[in-house]
Amino acid sequence: MSVTAVEAGKTQPSKVLETFDNPNIHRDFTIQIRIPEFTCLCPKTGQPDFATLHLEYIPASRCVELKSLKKYVWSYRDVGAFHEAVTNQILDDLVAALQPRQARLTAEFNVRGGIYTTVVAEHRDPDWHPDSAS
Repeated sequence: MSVTAVEAGKTQPSKVLETFDNPNIHRDFTIQIRIPEFTCLCPKTGQPDFATLHLEYIPASRCVELKSLKKYVWSYRDVGAFHEAVTNQILDDLVAALQPRQARLTAEFNVRGGIYTTVVAEHRDPDWHPDSAS
C-alpha cells in the first residue's frame, strides 16, 4: 500500500501565514511575488475561478515565508467567494501577518462569461512615509 504526500502530511492547505525577520529593516525595498495558480469557486455557480495573483509589498519588520504563502493560497481552492471579497480578504490576512509599510494585491481573474476581472487592493501604513525611512 502506497502513501500519498497529502496522506503523509507533507503538504496540505493552511490558513497560517508564516513570517521571518526582515533582513534589511532599515532599507525600503519591494518584494514582488507572482502566484499564477490561484483558484476559488464562484459563489453563484460553484464553478472554479482561476486567477493570477500579483503581490507587491514593502516589508517593515516581517516578510512572508513562501511555502506558507503557497499553502495559504491553496486553502481557497474549495471556497466560494466573489473576486472582490477574496482579493481583499487575502490582503487583509497578509497585512495582519506582516504589518507591511505598503502592500498591493492585484488579482487577474481568467475569463468568465466573456468578462475578465482584475481587482486591486492596497494597504499603506499611515505612519510610514517613503522619504522618512532611515
